[in-house]
This record gives sequence, structure tokens and C-alpha cells, in this order.
Amino acid sequence: IRVCVYLNEYNVTFVVLIITGSCVPVQAKESWGYVDVRDGAHMFWWLYYANSSSASYKDLPLVMWLQGGPGGSSCGFGNFEEIGPLDRDLKPRETSWSTPFYIFSESYGGKMAAAISLELTKAVQAGSIKCNFAGVALGDSWISPIDSVMTWGPYLYSTSLLDDNGLDEVTKAAKAVLEAVRQGQYQKATDLWSITENVVEQNTNGVNFYNILTQNSDEMVKTSSDQTNGFLSSLKRRHIRPLHRQSLSELMNGPIRQKLGVIPKNVTWGGQAEAVFESMAGDFMKPVVDIVDQLLAAGVNVTIYNGQLDLIVDTMGQELWVKQLKWDGLQYFNKMKWTALEDPQTQSQTGAFYKTYKNFAFYWILKAGHMIPSDQGPMALRMLKMVTQQE
Repeated sequence: IRVCVYLNEYNVTFVVLIITGSCVPVQAKESWGYVDVRDGAHMFWWLYYANSSSASYKDLPLVMWLQGGPGGSSCGFGNFEEIGPLDRDLKPRETSWSTPFYIFSESYGGKMAAAISLELTKAVQAGSIKCNFAGVALGDSWISPIDSVMTWGPYLYSTSLLDDNGLDEVTKAAKAVLEAVRQGQYQKATDLWSITENVVEQNTNGVNFYNILTQNSDEMVKTSSDQTNGFLSSLKRRHIRPLHRQSLSELMNGPIRQKLGVIPKNVTWGGQAEAVFESMAGDFMKPVVDIVDQLLAAGVNVTIYNGQLDLIVDTMGQELWVKQLKWDGLQYFNKMKWTALEDPQTQSQTGAFYKTYKNFAFYWILKAGHMIPSDQGPMALRMLKMVTQQE
């Protein structure tokens, strides 16, 4: 089952998935609804019942997919652009994640996934919720924002995308973000984060924050130097538009909206994205490394996976916050050698590396940017099978 959920009181969009066996949506039962949770809070849900000859959906794990942004849509972008059974053209996705898996997330969604996983764990331990919670996977996740920002310069410099002068400018801008974080001025840190992105763009001729092997147009680079409308204008251009391309918006506000038949007239898919980020701006730069530590201490299976070509949440930054964990198994994890995984699409080519110790694992996904399922679907699917102990 795939359940897409939209909560507009907190401006959070996420998708909950239970996937069973092979999924052929046109042959499977589906249902959906738009309900009032309480005054001012509304929720949209959408379920696909997958066909499976091996087991009933009641016997398979519950999985929650959290999109990033904040302001990205799991029901739209996550569903039709990354992991759903159909792509944006409503054609079957060859690498659809239609086998059982646990809790997966991406980008800012990983920050939410960690927090929700901890609350769920506490509820299970207290006996208020009955759930066989199997684990959480945090993909290119915004767990320690400042560690990402502080490593942008070194990462770009090491990949020949910054010269010495550019490195100095990016480092100076990043240190301003660091100082704001240290002072607990998180709203200011978010503003300075956006300024640092501008500095990066100006010195790299528009490197794409989601994949360093691509770049933005000259017009977009020119626009990045204009801060007259504040950080929200840059945010929309860099991080909201890529998740709300016109063809996807037309699909969600056209055929999908008509099919569902329950979306209120005053609700437009994607129309709340900027408001979502603006409302979360004070939380955006706050770290949640301590939450990951609590999950590990509670025995929850935690998997980190990151794309080699991602800049916005670069692997160097992820490795830094992992080294800050207080988990008692960290010293043993650090001493282990990683293991290579063959690329499912190309024999004799490495597609990823991974290390795992007790209830913690880290996957380095090669030739992938921020959106791993889109960039390296077969490798992402193999990783998924390993995380869920199917391989």
C-alpha cells in the first residue's frame, strides 16, 4: 500500500508507504480521502493495494517516505518522479520500490523521519502503539546542516569547481553561518545559508546543488546575485522549482486531481511550497544528531545513504556528523573497511560502498546526486533490498 499524506496545519508533506510484492497499479485496488483531523488541520491520504502472491499486506512492514525541501511533495515529486509505481508520464517505473521496505526518507525529510522514528519508538516502548518498527533510512538527509555548509568549499575545491579565491569566499560565508548557529540564531543562520549558496553559485558558474556534474543556466546564475526579494526568491529558484516542474504540476492539478475528486477547490498542489519553507525557516538549520543517537541507543536500525555527486547535503558533511555520534559502537564502525557493491546496470563496475556494524549502516552511492532513486534507481533498489534483509 502507498499512502500519500498531506498535513497543512504544520505545512508538512509526506508519503507513507506499505509495499507488497510486485505492484501493478492498474490492476490493484486503491482508495483515498481528504479528512479533517481537527480544526485547521486536514489530511489527504492515498493507498495503492499492491498485488502479491507471497503475503498479505497485513503481514508486511509499514514504511514512511518523507520528501525534502521543506516544501517538496511526497505525493507528487516523491511518488511520480522517484519511487512510485508510475512515472510522470503515468508509465510503469522499471525500478519502482514495489518490494517490502522500512522507513525511507530524503533530504529535509530525513530530519523529520528521525524525529518521527524517535516518537514512534517511545510510543512502542510505552505500549501506546503496537508496531513492529524495523528501522529508518536517512538519504542525503539534513541531519547536521552546518556540517554540510562547512564542507561545501572543500568538496567543491577537491572536485576542481572552486579555485583558491573561490574557496576563501565560500569559507568566509560559511563561517558566518556557523557563528549564527553557535549563537542559536537559527532564522539568521537560514538567511546566511542562502547567501552562502549565492556565493557558491557565483564562484562555480552556477553549479547545481543537487548534482555537481550539472549546472544552472547563465540567467539563473545572474539572478542569484539579486537579493532584493530576500532569501525566499533564491530558495524558490533553487529548491522548490526543481520539485515542481510544470509537467508534474499539470499532472497533479489535472488528471490526478480529477481522479481523486476530493481535493478542496481552494487547495492547489504545490501552492503551499514557499509558505512551508518560510514557516520552517527557524527550524531549518537546527541539527538533530542527538535524535539519531537516541535511535541507535534504543536499538533502532539506522541506515545513512548518500549520493557521491550531491552538494546540498554532501557526503563529507554526513561523515562529519556521524563522527560526532556518542553511540557506543562508533569506534568499531570507524575501524571497519567498507565493502564494494557492483553496479546492477554495469558488470565489473562499482555502484556503491557500504559499512554496517550492529544496528548502524552507511551506504556511499556512486554516480548519484541528491535524488538517488532518480539518478541510480537500480542501485537504490539493491540497497533497499539489503537494508530490508532481502539480499
